Amino acid sequence: MSDPFICGVLPALVTPFRDGAVDEKAFVELVERQIAGGVHGLVPVGTTGETSTLSHDEHRRVVELCVQTARGRLPVVAGAGSNSTAEAIELARHAKTVGADAALVVTPYYNRPSQEGLYAHYRAINDAVQLPILVYNVPARTSVDISNATLERLSKLPNIIGIKDATGDLPRASLQRLECGSDWVMLSGNDDGGLGYMAHGGHGCISVTCNVAPELTSRFYSDCMAGRWVEALAGQDRLIRLHKALFADASPAPTKFALSRLGLCTDEVRLPLTPCSEAARAEVLAGMAAAGIG
Repeated sequence: MSDPFICGVLPALVTPFRDGAVDEKAFVELVERQIAGGVHGLVPVGTTGETSTLSHDEHRRVVELCVQTARGRLPVVAGAGSNSTAEAIELARHAKTVGADAALVVTPYYNRPSQEGLYAHYRAINDAVQLPILVYNVPARTSVDISNATLERLSKLPNIIGIKDATGDLPRASLQRLECGSDWVMLSGNDDGGLGYMAHGGHGCISVTCNVAPELTSRFYSDCMAGRWVEALAGQDRLIRLHKALFADASPAPTKFALSRLGLCTDEVRLPLTPCSEAARAEVLAGMAAAGIG
């Protein structure tokens, strides 16, 4: 198929805070920086956006700000996940109402539904909201893993268009592409495995590193999509230490530290997260230096 409307690199945007509140000015400036850096889309209020500690009003406001700032220049994929199906539907409806182009819906965490429960969850959202939906599979955080067989069933529903795959299982990505068909959108959720995921037929990545290095990550994914694999390997080598460093402590604390060093926002995170350790800060600075940033 031709490239889907959601492809390339999309930053999993941080939600900047100042004195405990959402820093709307910094958020808008971060979005503009991403657009100027050549990214292919925007993802507010995902895991990296600390959605689990935002109030519902803050969550909705950040989505609105992102859509308003993007002004149609790039697709906005709004986080809309919950372990309550009714709440996920409400968040997806809000995303559609304010003009988001799609929603990212994580598999329900904590209550650990069966494969049939996962299918029913996403089918209910599909039936309730006429908005493209990306399934977000991140078993390390949710303690539930959606199978390729369930994804194949979901791929037949009109509004379930693809996946953010944070499993790190590259052979499964190839099998999923074959099972879900040529129209299934496949985005990685792991920066460090981006090169391999693209080689397995992926369409892009919802990226943490992109917050810090939008130009470099955009160039990397543009090279991958164009089949410039020698250039892409060089980009992977340049970024790999930064990819790793941004998870040297609980995310997004290292990313916010890096952004604070660039003068773009504070390094504030919300409890139960804390600012990253001195050891993690040293790794982030080394990763930034290796990438030629800062």
